[in-house]
Amino acid sequence: MIFMSTYSYKDLILFGEGLKVYFSLARSLTEVLTFKKGRNVRAVDGVNIYLPRNKVTCLVGESGCGKTTLGRSIIGLIRPTEGRIYYKPSKELEELMEKEGVPKREGFYDITDVSGKIYKLLRRELQIVFQDPYGSLNPRMTVKEILEEPLIIHGIGESEDERLEMVIKALTDVKLTPPEEFLNLYPFQLSGGQRQRVNIARALILGAKVVVADEPVSMLDVSIRAEILKLMLDLKENRDLTYLFITHDLAVASIICDYINIMYLGKIVERGPTDEVIKNPKHPYTQALLVAVPQPDPKGRWVIKEVPIKGEVPSAINIPPGCRFHPRCLYAMDICQREEPPEYLVGKDHYSACWLHKEKK
Repeated sequence: MIFMSTYSYKDLILFGEGLKVYFSLARSLTEVLTFKKGRNVRAVDGVNIYLPRNKVTCLVGESGCGKTTLGRSIIGLIRPTEGRIYYKPSKELEELMEKEGVPKREGFYDITDVSGKIYKLLRRELQIVFQDPYGSLNPRMTVKEILEEPLIIHGIGESEDERLEMVIKALTDVKLTPPEEFLNLYPFQLSGGQRQRVNIARALILGAKVVVADEPVSMLDVSIRAEILKLMLDLKENRDLTYLFITHDLAVASIICDYINIMYLGKIVERGPTDEVIKNPKHPYTQALLVAVPQPDPKGRWVIKEVPIKGEVPSAINIPPGCRFHPRCLYAMDICQREEPPEYLVGKDHYSACWLHKEKK
């Protein structure tokens, strides 16, 4: 198993191996008449992802690299085209999985193809916080109704009063206090930060264990971002949560994450502990991302750094052969155009998929 030198099974709560998510494009009339096969968007193209328990694992990359698709696939919102996803469930769900004969490996259950009652119970434990706090809440529902809805769907709470207590606790946990003042408000009456707190409360009200946070602060005012990040870290400690934190901002990732995965065009090209990757980036793409991060030193505010990258991101429909980064890489060699690089160990628990590391061995 790649990367298991970093973790043992007991460290993990969820992992995916060989994950691919392809989306088929409609065939053109010419393709139909000439019997050509349809083309695929290779959003995720052979990824291994590991989530250590009670840690924040970051997925970093440009728009369109497949990070959101990967995040949604590991919690079952999108079925992977290939690959398997394994999860260590709660005791109640584990008993049901054992009874139903769900495939098992080293204490982890294969949740890739589960359905029915198992899938419904799984939804309680694997949740998502969406990027857009403005579009992810129903404008026709009050805050109370938004938070009560998942409880009703899952049959949690024997009475309306009991569910109301749960809603009030959820609002208190996300620092929307006093909670009674927010119960009957509609989303349009809330600020962006308050809406995102409601989103977080909705994700946690069922007792989530793993939360995919899909760029949860990217659409918020800068003044609010730090508050939301601190809230998420506090909730992680208080509730023993595990996060997959998706972002395009390495500055944010360096603050909140324990481990970083750098993703480019459907592949993870570098991964490792946050400090190691930020201070000692090995892949040319990671180096380019770090150069693009603004520096807080006022002396350098007028210094324009040259980003070590060229061209535009290729289409996920026509991915370049070999290393998919080679058309934009300033260090590309002949082998980069022919063969896809493996992951090389380049530091303590630090991996980079680049042929440059072979030359240095």
